[in-house]
Amino acid sequence: MEVKTAGKLSKSKSKHKAEVSKQTGFPSAATHYAELSIDLNKELVIHQDATFFIRVEGNEMEYFRIYNNDVLLVDRSLIPKNGDLALVVIESDFSVIKITKEEPGSSYTLWGVITHIIHKVI
Repeated sequence: MEVKTAGKLSKSKSKHKAEVSKQTGFPSAATHYAELSIDLNKELVIHQDATFFIRVEGNEMEYFRIYNNDVLLVDRSLIPKNGDLALVVIESDFSVIKITKEEPGSSYTLWGVITHIIHKVI
């Protein structure tokens, strides 16, 4: 079990009072618009100040299931682990690699760890 928040419980300040329903006629078809929308920044971004969104052009990274117009979420504050996808700079060009055990004399500069790939399904 994971605890997301902790602290004291406090009593509710307002009490519900029973009233007669004030609605007349059929409910509005737009009531579902009152629901909160999903904020992808809150859902997908861990370190807001260190995360960047990058749109990919071309299909050179199909091997990693990254296609034309996909959006990569790249977190520069994460330390890459074995098997992570990372955005790196090789000879002044951005590229995506899968991190493996550190090899002596690596010829790339790590730019950030790819945390999510967003692409269109259809």
